[in-house]
Amino acid sequence: MNNRLSLALRGAAFYLCGAAVLGLLLFLPAGTFHYPGAQRLMALLFIPMLLMGVVLFFKSPALLAKRLQNKEKEAAQRGVIGASALMFLAAFVLAGLDFRFGLTHIPVLLSHIAGFLLLAGYALYAEVMRENAYLSRTVEVQENQTVVSTGLYGVVRHPMYAATILMFLSMPLVLGSLLSFAVMLIYLPLIAMRIKNEEALLTKDLDGYAAYKDKVRFRLFPHIW
Repeated sequence: MNNRLSLALRGAAFYLCGAAVLGLLLFLPAGTFHYPGAQRLMALLFIPMLLMGVVLFFKSPALLAKRLQNKEKEAAQRGVIGASALMFLAAFVLAGLDFRFGLTHIPVLLSHIAGFLLLAGYALYAEVMRENAYLSRTVEVQENQTVVSTGLYGVVRHPMYAATILMFLSMPLVLGSLLSFAVMLIYLPLIAMRIKNEEALLTKDLDGYAAYKDKVRFRLFPHIW
């Protein structure tokens, strides 16, 4: 019971802190809470996140605990995480300033389409979590871990990262900011660096991963990369 309570408290703290930080990064630079794009993004992010967290808490608490773990052991991965944090900081602050001063504009229809793409990314992310019980936020090989090669993992080797690309590139369009979108493109080389480092570790330490790479040729996008 104490472990479940601890997990619930950690999950609630992670959720509330995330919402508070994102709200500050968006609404403070915007100078107002009347920022429709930011309101939509907050709803699109945190309502599904709450539902997913509740489902994981009752159905797969061990996986939820892994998703809350964020202490990277690999120095290269810590560098990627740090650079990603700076990217998100700049992208969200710029989006707020963009809205405040009317620097760039995105058609409302495109913003709404981006919202649907963000939800599609969430759905893809949820499916990856359903398929892979070893899915951690950190790059590591876990005890008794085996290679997952079915479902989405039979199409590309890193479907979770493909889902995050869809989600993260949709966010600035939901916010209505081309400046923010330009900054968020930095995620592409960052995730490529993370994947290369992760695959080197998995090839060395996870039995069967080298054969899996031969079987599933593409990392993120079929017939592209």
